[in-house]
Amino acid sequence: MSSPAEYYNSLPPVSKAYGTLCLLATTAFQFKLYNVESIALLYELAIFRFQVWRLITNFFFLGPFSINFGIRLLMIARYGVQLESGPFQRRTADFLWMMIFGALTLLALSAIPMLWSPFLGVSLVFMLLYVWSREFPNASINLYGLVTLKAFYLPWAMLALDVIFGSKLMPDLLGIIAGHLYYFLTVLHPLAGGRDILKTPMHKLVARWGVGAPTNSRTQADGTGVGHSEEGLTELADDAVPL
Repeated sequence: MSSPAEYYNSLPPVSKAYGTLCLLATTAFQFKLYNVESIALLYELAIFRFQVWRLITNFFFLGPFSINFGIRLLMIARYGVQLESGPFQRRTADFLWMMIFGALTLLALSAIPMLWSPFLGVSLVFMLLYVWSREFPNASINLYGLVTLKAFYLPWAMLALDVIFGSKLMPDLLGIIAGHLYYFLTVLHPLAGGRDILKTPMHKLVARWGVGAPTNSRTQADGTGVGHSEEGLTELADDAVPL
């Protein structure tokens, strides 16, 4: 068995960086090194007082240490890593662009008063979950050992559980909207004969980091998802993936 350090070093770069920043943000909060109000998404302060860091830092706070925090971090470690290591393998620029597009979409949605949320980290994690569920729709998920369902329905099942356990509905729903918009523009619309209008603009930048491969194309395997092989999808569908 690999050590925790070996496992951590084996993680793909974007998921590893995002998960690490989320963990550090919550750890620093627990040690009272900062006040969460200083990183929250407050548009008046970000625009009129030039506290532009709020547009970024709000994505790294998943809440204090709790079961919900652990679940969100596990979702990054499982579904984010599976996405980046599978459909986005050697396509780091595309995966990073997906994260950036999702963040920009969430910022735009949250600018609507009734959809506003001070922290959009949970929404971004839910976007990862939604995209993963569309890339591997037939994977079997064992939900807390209670029920087995197809990955296609996992985002909605998680949303329902959050509502049952008293969590807010809006962050999950925003993540689903952002994830569906990305999947529609990059997969469904091109498959229907439309033009790819969401090309990744940062291949050269990521190539300078020495990670991933600077390619614009997505390998189409079948109608159930884009960017993964039929063999890989079959193997994943045959094995139950516990939450």
